[in-house]
Amino acid sequence: MFDYHIHSKFSADCNTAMETTIEKAINIGLEEICFTDHIDYDYPDEDWIFEFDLNQYDKKIKEMQEKYAEKIRIKKGVEIGVQPHLSAKHKDLMNQETFDFVICSMHASERKDLHSGEFFKNRTVEEAYGIYYKELYECIKDFKDFHVLGHIDLVKRYTKEKSKENFHDIIGDIFKEIIPEGKGIELNTSGFRYGLESGMPSIDIFKLYKKCGGEIVTLGSDSHVETTLAYKFHESLELLQSIGLNYIATYQNGEPVFHKISTLLK
Repeated sequence: MFDYHIHSKFSADCNTAMETTIEKAINIGLEEICFTDHIDYDYPDEDWIFEFDLNQYDKKIKEMQEKYAEKIRIKKGVEIGVQPHLSAKHKDLMNQETFDFVICSMHASERKDLHSGEFFKNRTVEEAYGIYYKELYECIKDFKDFHVLGHIDLVKRYTKEKSKENFHDIIGDIFKEIIPEGKGIELNTSGFRYGLESGMPSIDIFKLYKKCGGEIVTLGSDSHVETTLAYKFHESLELLQSIGLNYIATYQNGEPVFHKISTLLK
């Protein structure tokens, strides 16, 4: 099995050492993991600085790869927190650095963070969702240096009230933009941990992705502590298989490597 969304001490919201996570991954039988620590330039909440020393990150990953070479494959990834005004900075980063795997996520909209509720003030759930997806669409039309979209419907995690609209039109436009470019989406199982009915995105969005011709899906726990590695992976693979998505992907030299779900479930 493979966990392609994991954080370590290099992320501002994580205190778990890479070694701790790797030892746990080996213990539960994972074959490959990818650290995807946060880079969120200009994050709206000043209490959180989602940047880290890229040279130290690269050095640490290489050290871990050498130390655990006989036990597990370890990839160097990153989770880029996009906002429309930061596209040029993201492009510069990708021109300067090399990653095995890049997740494109949006954690803030209209320069307001999602987690504090600031973004949702004085607007309906539908208005908030509409703005969020519109900005995400703007970002992925301009910034192309990523492999998958992370937790595409993250906005729902921060609202108690459910939207009456599904926003499939704008999400479909996003898929029509990324699928011909060979980019995919992730199934982020942290949704279960946060009390949602499913991982992120929800099953209706996965069905839409498949309908639009999407085939590339990665699986990630979004773990910030080692105890949540590969959380709900078995159920998630069964869900993907139930709607006709038969493979999950890992990455090698920037290209997806496909693994048959039916084999993984044996």
